[in-house]
Amino acid sequence: QVQLVESGGGSVQAGGSLRLSCAASGYIYSSYCMGWFRQAPGKEREGVATIYPGFWTYYANSVKGRFTISQDNAKNTLYLQMDSLKPDDTAMYYCAAVLPRAGGGCQFDDDFAYWGQGTQVTVSS
Repeated sequence: QVQLVESGGGSVQAGGSLRLSCAASGYIYSSYCMGWFRQAPGKEREGVATIYPGFWTYYANSVKGRFTISQDNAKNTLYLQMDSLKPDDTAMYYCAAVLPRAGGGCQFDDDFAYWGQGTQVTVSS
């Protein structure tokens, strides 16, 4: 049984930082492409960042230069360092996993098979 559990959300003021974590269990973690997604109230879910070990990282334009995705394979944990937070970053944040494409890596619109329960991030102005 694959399980993804997010943590690290909270409330911060604009300009602040948070680090989200996603603990994975139940599968060979390093074989999957991992992603962070978010969904704000009344909005569709959107991709934030993806990472495939030793191959690539990819960021949405809205977070490029402010967010950093990383992972610790020894701990089976995915991270999202979020700096210079803005009120528009307020959302529920989810981590997800998908088998990589034949050429490696993954895209936001891939069929991510596994999802965590989410962690709330609230940024006040």
